[in-house]
Amino acid sequence: MFSWSNRDGKKDPELFQNVSDGLKRLYRTKLFPLEDTYHFHDFHSPALEDADFDNKPMVLLVGQYSTGKTTFIRHLMEQDFPGMRIGPEPTTDSFIAVMHGEQEGVIPGNALVVDPKKPFRKLNAFGNAFLNRFMCAQLNNPVLESISIIDTPGILSGEKQRISRGYDFAAVLEWFAERVDRIILLFDAHKLDISDEFSEVIKALKNHEDKMRVVLNKADQISTQQLMRVYGALMWSLGKIINTPEVVRVYIGSFWAQPLLIAENRKLFEAEEQDLFQDIQSLPRNAALRKLNDLIKRARLAKVHAYIISALKKEMPSVFGKDSKKKELINNLGAIYEKIQKEHNISPGDFPNLKKMQELLSVQDFTKFPAMKPKLLESVEDMLGNDIAKLMALVRKEEATMPSQSVKGGAFEGISNGPFGHGYGEGAGEGIDELEWIVGRDKPSYDEIFYTLSPINGKISGATAKKEMTKSKLPNTVLGKIWTLADVDKDGYLDDEEFALANHLIKVKLEGFELPAKLPNHLVPPSKRQEHN
Repeated sequence: MFSWSNRDGKKDPELFQNVSDGLKRLYRTKLFPLEDTYHFHDFHSPALEDADFDNKPMVLLVGQYSTGKTTFIRHLMEQDFPGMRIGPEPTTDSFIAVMHGEQEGVIPGNALVVDPKKPFRKLNAFGNAFLNRFMCAQLNNPVLESISIIDTPGILSGEKQRISRGYDFAAVLEWFAERVDRIILLFDAHKLDISDEFSEVIKALKNHEDKMRVVLNKADQISTQQLMRVYGALMWSLGKIINTPEVVRVYIGSFWAQPLLIAENRKLFEAEEQDLFQDIQSLPRNAALRKLNDLIKRARLAKVHAYIISALKKEMPSVFGKDSKKKELINNLGAIYEKIQKEHNISPGDFPNLKKMQELLSVQDFTKFPAMKPKLLESVEDMLGNDIAKLMALVRKEEATMPSQSVKGGAFEGISNGPFGHGYGEGAGEGIDELEWIVGRDKPSYDEIFYTLSPINGKISGATAKKEMTKSKLPNTVLGKIWTLADVDKDGYLDDEEFALANHLIKVKLEGFELPAKLPNHLVPPSKRQEHN
């Protein structure tokens, strides 16, 4: 029987916490004993800890150098983060976990892996060479209240780069892939060559294709005709590496807060960015289901692993010829796979990579392998057949209580409301008398434009304002934020003052300054200052 009561005495426990508790209990009582008995953690993945079930959804960014990974994170949050470096050459040489924290700062890798509240303790196994290249950037940003983001070193080509890292780069990415909710592969529309190391990395992400999304970045820097060719070449290259019947989703755009160089594909970029943001915003709602799905995949692999280990143990002689028999069994592992498939009616896709398994077995002592223990396997079968179904019902209830788009703040605000978002609805409002303020210096020139837009009752609609504001070539996330700041009375229209304010903020952004999170008093039109306060 499941007990979903709140054992910590907290008031009004959330359903998500209960589902998380259920997953932890299932893992500890039914799956972990099987993994521990058959040395699963030496072959595949370290044991899971409570933090793996409790942590916020994580997004893993992977790409070759200078594809805009760090800039993409900065674009999402609209804020610099500790440890970030941006440049045309390889800059990010570390794994950086960008996470929420009240105090801004950097936590080094060696401290991270001893923190029981962070889901990184098992990364200790990759040694100091990796830990010296791993850190957590903490900052108080609203986006990070719902998700965490993992920035990775730029992938380079050449044997020298693979050797010089000092740790197994693909293995680290595989560890993260198993635990994150979304994997975003970034490509630069200018240099689409997929290096050998990148191919290895994508192959290391095998079995996680359902989490994978592709971003074709910097697409505003090439013409429509070139973009079509680049997109086709990318799909062809990915098709050779990612062996899945479903085509991986590719988002095309320019994911930073600068003017578009070639704006002819603006509408395409708008729709693509909106789709990608909605996908990211859905992660907290689907987090419990993802963890449940990953636990099922892990259980299926653990079952197969137990069958393989017990089969090898069964074939080992009790006294003489152990070494020669071990070599023979490793060489014939493919035949053992086939025998287990037929005997237990298991899909070939549930088996570990043959070559990798042979390499791992070569350093193992087969005489120490345990024989078949039916009770352990029956416990996992019961978990998959009965317990998971009960837990699934709770997951569905939890999903129904959560908003579909629960990631807020940063660039996500720019697509949520107003004419630059997908939820825009026009309202009615009254004109307000003009009073001069700091924006008044340039207001006469803005008025000339305003009155060519055929204002009705002294105001222009959001749709009309959008046509004019997009001439700046700034991306929709930025223009959406400007709209939110400029529509001071929140009526869905702009009067001449608000239109002037919007143009002033566009000018501020184009001159390289950051937009304020909240409209400061000196920029509020004097006629609206009382209601604004």
